[in-house]
Amino acid sequence: MSPDRYYGADMELGVHFMDFTLPGAPGSLAGAIGDTAKAAEAAGCTKFTVMDHWFQMEFFATAQDPMLEAYTTLGYLAGLTDHMELATLVTGVTYRHPGLLAKIVTTLDVLSGGRAQLGIGAAWYEREHLGLGVPYPPLSERFERLEETIQIVLQMWSEDDGPYVGRHYQLAETICQPRPVSSPRPRLMIGGNGERKTLRLVAQYADVCNIIPSSVAEARHKFEVIEQHCAALDRDPATIERTVLASFLDLSNPDAFLATCEELAALDVALIEIRAISEQPAQFIEEFAAYVVPRLAQFSA
Repeated sequence: MSPDRYYGADMELGVHFMDFTLPGAPGSLAGAIGDTAKAAEAAGCTKFTVMDHWFQMEFFATAQDPMLEAYTTLGYLAGLTDHMELATLVTGVTYRHPGLLAKIVTTLDVLSGGRAQLGIGAAWYEREHLGLGVPYPPLSERFERLEETIQIVLQMWSEDDGPYVGRHYQLAETICQPRPVSSPRPRLMIGGNGERKTLRLVAQYADVCNIIPSSVAEARHKFEVIEQHCAALDRDPATIERTVLASFLDLSNPDAFLATCEELAALDVALIEIRAISEQPAQFIEEFAAYVVPRLAQFSA
């Protein structure tokens, strides 16, 4: 897509892999996730994401269910795919020091040939922080850290390798060599629905937003909030790619799925991401994407 304006492009399909409780696990996991990514790319999907958690989410399964570390997984997938963008949906700001996060995503970008995207948010899963002994500051501080982290990463991906001095982070040098191979840098996606803070950060910094709505109406409202923040910041909202995680859609009915996607395309949504939840995720993605990708291409965001 154009780095300057995202409206007017054909709608695309992405895949989010989040269920590691599969037959034969853990020995089967490498094959299952690798085959799913290859099936997605072969079917024309343009993005593949994984969760960035240490414990499986309790509202989905249990904390004891399997969860793979995100960037190791993406590095593995970079060697199995050629074209899809690779990202987390999304990295919690508390999970890694900002300077190290920039190096991790840069490494993924270099080794994938420029296909890394940084997805980031304010973090929320308190149990995994307490469980593994990772500091979990109050929400207001997490948002402060989120903005500083974004600033640090963007500085490390710029020509400025000097110091960064913030309230929460101080870096004596922001050297990042080798440079990312993405031009001009990996895209930044800020995930979340919070209207006052998250969507304001989207308007100020993001190349991509990811909304997880419960309906088309809610998606419309969230994009209107982003437009309001953009107006206050004098930014063209068309420079922010709109993506939606379609967790509210019934994937068992592809035609109904496509009808809702057409409604979302009218809201300038450029990419719909679906969750690969199946005991045979590669087969599910192969069949579903083969049917919907050509039809999505008929919708213009």
